[in-house]
Amino acid sequence: MRVKKNRKEMAEGDMTPMIDMVFQLIAFFMVLINFTDVEQDDRVQLPLSELAKPPEVAYEEPITLQMTGDSEVVFSGELISMDELKLALKREAQIIRAAGDDTQLSDVTVIIRADKGARTGKVQEMIEASQEAEFETFALRGQQTEVKMRTTE
Repeated sequence: MRVKKNRKEMAEGDMTPMIDMVFQLIAFFMVLINFTDVEQDDRVQLPLSELAKPPEVAYEEPITLQMTGDSEVVFSGELISMDELKLALKREAQIIRAAGDDTQLSDVTVIIRADKGARTGKVQEMIEASQEAEFETFALRGQQTEVKMRTTE
């Protein structure tokens, strides 16, 4: 006697379109993420300026220095003193020189974000500390305000 086995094959779905869609979504969100917000600190409230505008092209090698309203320096997310900032900037300059690639200190832009309540003299000290470490290019940040059109009547 011959017994017939009833084989039911299991239907499997093709996962390729779903995996493809996941990779497309990942790529889409990577394009939309604004990485410049990473270097902003909530303790720093930029002064308002009609002349402030975002740079037309991203800086090749930025170093961001921030100063709070209490004139405290924020570097790499940590509060440090002005003497520690001088040492940190000199260390950054040594790292850039030792990297061995084509990056020069003249390619590095020091971005200074100072709170609207920070003392101007302290901001000048940050610039001088950067110059002592042989950095040459600086960018000061401000918060852009809307320019009001003047009408003559």
